Amino acid sequence: MNALAPTLSARILPSLSPKWRDLFLVSAGAALVALLAQVKIPLPFSPVPLTGQTFAVLLVGAALGSRRGASALTLYALLGVAGLPVFAGGAFGAAYAFGATGGYLLGFIPAAFLTGWLAERGWERRLPVSLLPFLAGTLVIYVLGAGWLAFFLGWQKAFSLGILPFLAGDALKLILASLTLPAAWKLFPR
Repeated sequence: MNALAPTLSARILPSLSPKWRDLFLVSAGAALVALLAQVKIPLPFSPVPLTGQTFAVLLVGAALGSRRGASALTLYALLGVAGLPVFAGGAFGAAYAFGATGGYLLGFIPAAFLTGWLAERGWERRLPVSLLPFLAGTLVIYVLGAGWLAFFLGWQKAFSLGILPFLAGDALKLILASLTLPAAWKLFPR
């Protein structure tokens, strides 16, 4: 069996012990998602706002790997449920987390895991294939987010309000993420 490719996180803070580095990276990943969640553009026709969260979720998953990425997004979700204003636009609480947009929040965890899993196999390093891990993560977010939203609005409205308006913006986020990670590998040489 081939060894997994190291993720970008292996090159960050190499002098720290693995436990402290993991704690730092997971916390930093959750903080990045929380920060970009505050970049919120409400859409008057949809309960789902346009945010920087998905971009951060994809980057965190790819940079930290499957376990750390999923841990960072689990921490993010738990902080929001516990009452810290980390969700989109400063929202917080269990009612928000399990409301109409809760599927997107919960979908961030497996999306970060899958993106990280693909990154551990080296898929995010070369520009020709770097789009694929981010596309896979985005599809997970769409399926779980719109699937959850369908319980509130029905399938047709969940698609037309929870996916369709975001395709162009998410395509841009995918391109940015697929350009960012290969460039970051060059910024952190061995």
